[in-house]
Amino acid sequence: MCGRPGAHTAADLETDATRAHLPPVLQFVPIAGCEKPSHEAAIHAEHMHFPVRIQRNIFVWSCAVLPISLLTVVAGASAQTVDLFPADYQSQWTRVAIPPTHPVSEIAQWHIDPDKRVILCDGNGGHDWLRFNHELGNFTFHLKWRFTPQPGTPKYNSGVFFRNNEDGTIWHQAQTATDGGYVFGVTPVNGKLTSFNERKDMKENRLHAPGKWNTYDIRCVAATCTLAINGEVVNTIQTGVMKGYIGLESEGYRIEFKDFKVHELR
Repeated sequence: MCGRPGAHTAADLETDATRAHLPPVLQFVPIAGCEKPSHEAAIHAEHMHFPVRIQRNIFVWSCAVLPISLLTVVAGASAQTVDLFPADYQSQWTRVAIPPTHPVSEIAQWHIDPDKRVILCDGNGGHDWLRFNHELGNFTFHLKWRFTPQPGTPKYNSGVFFRNNEDGTIWHQAQTATDGGYVFGVTPVNGKLTSFNERKDMKENRLHAPGKWNTYDIRCVAATCTLAINGEVVNTIQTGVMKGYIGLESEGYRIEFKDFKVHELR
């Protein structure tokens, strides 16, 4: 198994939320057919890989692919299910620009259907992320996603955030693309924001083709966070923060998210 004690992972994952100001450019409507985006947004973060030990108490490592059935952590009596689509769901989600110093586009590219519990992003309103407005400590987060197929050879790109700070200057992302899923981001190390990228430790590309659903399971307990893709663990990392926000990224492509299951672990 993975070479660090205390590194757990799960196929059932859950999360929580609080209120924040809702920009008028965030549109909450039942999902209907949408135009495909015509552009591709650029990544605004430097990608660097952590050494195995980056500081005295900070480790980052990747596990070999493991059967998640052997590592599933059941959310028991101490876990609280979080509803991402309550009656006041409009107040539970906020758009944040990437980088946060940029303005949020006036194009309402995010659409939430609370009845179907689906979130769709057109990908035509700039680089930003949709933040769930409750800061989480220990949690599990399960969801499915798929890109809308486009002609040619598009470089599909999006992501699922976890342990972000409020404006996203600290961020940890489970990458969604066609060349594989992995964790990368910017996390504090001894008070300094440090970039990392676990792509080089990815053992295989476990993602399905655009148009097919992929399953992501993220689990964070204390500083340890794991990512499982379609039933197998691909990365286990140590973050520089013990709590943060979950969210979804828009980066130029139409993408759907569904089957959200979030548990806050007490």
